[in-house]
Order: sequence, then C-alpha cells, then structure tokens
Amino acid sequence: MNTLEHLRTKIETATDMQSVVKTMKTLAAVSIRQYERAADALSQYNQTVEMGFQIVLRDTGHGDLLFAADPHRSTRTAAIVFGTDQGMCGQFNERIATAVLAEHGQSAAEDRRTGSDSGRAFAQPWKVLALGTRVEGHLKEMGLAPDQTLTVPASVSEITPLVQELLLTVQHWREQSEISRLLVFYNRRTVGAASLPNRLVLLPIGAERYRRWSHLRWQSTSLPAFTMDRRRLLSRIIRQYLFVSLYRSCAESLSSENASRIAAMQVAERSIQDRLDDLTRAFNQIRQTAITEELLDVVSGFEALSSAKGF
Repeated sequence: MNTLEHLRTKIETATDMQSVVKTMKTLAAVSIRQYERAADALSQYNQTVEMGFQIVLRDTGHGDLLFAADPHRSTRTAAIVFGTDQGMCGQFNERIATAVLAEHGQSAAEDRRTGSDSGRAFAQPWKVLALGTRVEGHLKEMGLAPDQTLTVPASVSEITPLVQELLLTVQHWREQSEISRLLVFYNRRTVGAASLPNRLVLLPIGAERYRRWSHLRWQSTSLPAFTMDRRRLLSRIIRQYLFVSLYRSCAESLSSENASRIAAMQVAERSIQDRLDDLTRAFNQIRQTAITEELLDVVSGFEALSSAKGF
C-alpha cells in the first residue's frame, strides 16, 4: 500500500527524470544545429570539387578509368553504415540496419541472376564497416556481421578524423579486397518524420555522371590549366569527392540521430508528466484522507470528553 512518504519519493524521482529529459532535449537541439551547419558548409566545397571534375574531364571521352569493374568477374561490394553508440533515439538503428539487409538481399538476388546469365562467378560477401556499437548489434542479429566497427563522433570536430580513417579503410579495401562498389547507409532528417534511411552509391562513379561533368559549360571565359598527369589529378579529385560525401553523410546522420532523440524524449516527457499527474492525485487523495481521519478523531475525542463531563 502506498504511503505519503512512499508517494513523495516517487514524485521526487519522476521530477528528477523530467529534468534529465528536458536537459537531453536541449542538448540534442543544440547538436542538431551544429551538425546542420557543418553539412551546409560543405556545399561550396562540393561545388569546387565538381568544378575540378569539369576541368580534368573536359574534352576527354574516357569513362571511369580508375573504378571500372571487370565485367568477367563478380563485383565486390563494401558498405559503410552510420548508426549510434548511444540509446534513447527510437528505432534509429533498427531502421538503417533493415535498409542495409534489404539492399544486401536485393544485391545478392541480382548477382545470382546476372551471374547465371553471363556465366561469371557470383559476387563475394560484402565488406561492412559499422559506425556505432548499437547498429553493429542489429546487423549481427540480422546475419550481416560487420568486419569493423568504429566509434561515432561526439562533436563536429571529430568528424574530419573519422572521415580520414574511413578513406584509409576504403583504400585498403580496394587494394587488398578488390572492392569496386562502395555504398553508404545513413539516416537522414525529413519533413514530417524524425529520420528515414538513405543510401548513396559512392563508387563506381557512373559514366553518366562523368559525361555530365565533362560537358558542363564553364562559368567564365578563362579556363584553368593543370600540368599534373590527368589520371593522377583525377584520382586526387575523386578522393576529395569521397571526403565530402562521407563527411556530409556523417553530419546528416548525427543530425538525424539527435532529431530522433528529441522525438523519443518528447514521448518520454509526456509519459513522465502523465505519471506525475497520477502520483500527485494519489498523494493528494491519501493526504486528504489522512486529514479527514485526523479531524474525525479530534471530533470523536471532543464528543467523548463532552459526554464524560455531562455537557
């Protein structure tokens, strides 16, 4: 049976939890703005990278010389999956892990079909890198255990070192595992929803995109010149293209994570408030009952004394 002291303790605990939830909401809102600014700041840099492609590919008819896959063998795929290390963000990790599994199943079915048609060997298993221990756990449960797991950045300043490490990993994959297809999975904020899974195909850079870059009209009458070997320069620009794409994916994933956390905290805040209302009503009812009983005892005692004295 609940007592006044017991209910008072529960109310204090719920009030403390409510303060924690409000603080987490505030911190998440501040973080969202920081990550959004970081992603927006890459717009001009990304435009510069595309202008680099435009100049290097100008007046050339070749396609993707650096990342062309051998048509007589299977195409090996690598996936970078952005998740979380922290909880209280709803179905954030489950959604992105489910999207990876769906893409993996579709890719395997396509490989079986094209492999049977062409007579080439089936594609090898994916190489998977997970960002966050929580999404790693979900991928393992789905039978797609990551080959490597890294810690999710806790601030904007930690994104650049992470992306540099990812670039080294991608280079290692290409050299040691013959990776020719690179996918990136991350949650992205959308209007009307906290986040939705998004997929990017970073490699190979399709021939259609190369043609678009090479045929773009330059914005001024003076064309930049370069003396470096065209293929070497193209490789450097592609590295910058990968850096921009991975940085933006990470920043948008972190922004989406905090948006999901705000949504989860709002649900928790409503539940705590409902619980506080119930506890407060119960507390007031028990206190009122106790006061009434005390008054009745006083009245009964007075009446007993009055009767004994003959009043």
